[in-house]
Amino acid sequence: MKIFIICSKAFYDKVMPIKQALEKADHIISLPNCFDDPETEARYREIGKKEHSEWKADMIKHSEAVINQNDAVLVLNFDKNDQRNYVGGATFLEMYDAFRSDKRIYMYNDVPEGMLKDEIEGFEPIILNQNLDLIG
Repeated sequence: MKIFIICSKAFYDKVMPIKQALEKADHIISLPNCFDDPETEARYREIGKKEHSEWKADMIKHSEAVINQNDAVLVLNFDKNDQRNYVGGATFLEMYDAFRSDKRIYMYNDVPEGMLKDEIEGFEPIILNQNLDLIG
């Protein structure tokens, strides 16, 4: 299966062991946007509001294209600050694109509490509870 890993850049340090485990199970993995250069967004913010907005729009469009090239997305949702199983805005949008494209949506941990809980549950994600063997 071809899987696009999506998550907050705060979790990029957790991506490689999960990628390696999935590849060991013969999955083909696409890494999160800007995984190879996590400070890209900060640089665009420094350039200016217009440039940052244009870059962000391009990233949203790029994510949609990557989603369409894959069979599923895997949401890595860990605790961030005081938020359990955090899903940020960009990750939520990627989940939405996956849902609209009839792709499987896997979540590493349970759906987070909060204002988007009903919408995320409406995407009918498959909750892995950290068990990658459930992907298939």
